[in-house]
Amino acid sequence: MRLFGLIGYPLGHSFSKKYFTEKFERERLPCAFENFPIKDIALLPGILKEHPSLEGLCVTIPYKQQVIPFLNELSPEVREIGACNSIRIRRGILTGYNTDTIGFKQSLLSKLTPKHTRALVLGTGGASRAVRFVLKELGIPYTLVSRRPGEDCISYASVNKEIISAHLLIINTTPLGTFPDIHDCPALPYEFIGPNHFLFDLIYNPEETSFLKKGAQQGAITQNGHEMLIGQAEASWDLWNRES
Repeated sequence: MRLFGLIGYPLGHSFSKKYFTEKFERERLPCAFENFPIKDIALLPGILKEHPSLEGLCVTIPYKQQVIPFLNELSPEVREIGACNSIRIRRGILTGYNTDTIGFKQSLLSKLTPKHTRALVLGTGGASRAVRFVLKELGIPYTLVSRRPGEDCISYASVNKEIISAHLLIINTTPLGTFPDIHDCPALPYEFIGPNHFLFDLIYNPEETSFLKKGAQQGAITQNGHEMLIGQAEASWDLWNRES
């Protein structure tokens, strides 16, 4: 029985375990997937020692950045982004990848149109770094928005009609609106959003966040994070099964 798993904390609403368990059952694969809710990333070596048959791990919050010192090799994406969400384990060598970029890019392109030439990226954490990596690949300039303004970002308070009008692609990389706090949303002047806008939320639970709902009420195209999660999971599976 091949073994795969997920590290993070807490893991009460894990997407990965449900997805992979159903995939293995549906495709009749001799594989199992386990959650490893560790309170400290320093516990990772112990998990590996206790489960020597582990072939791959998904990595979720809060360890996408903290896990990097424990890896033997890094993909170019991980080196640039500074965050890892997938680990391939082969002959004791841990190689870190970022498949969030693959999942996000696939999902984004499914609804992106030529008019979405500038992006407003809400949040500056690890998920934001993966999003920015993809936007850079696609040649889409972006403006970062954070609670506190800085050299490379503006504050929510400074987002006005002109900024909203100039950025037809708005991407939420923050956890605002995640279940159970479903009424939360980024503080934007939603009244200036219109039918030409595309709002993308990395959150998948609930299916329609307040951020997306407010955008849809203004006629905007919307997309949640579910397709992105499927895309990153399948990309991880491909990496775990790659021969070289």
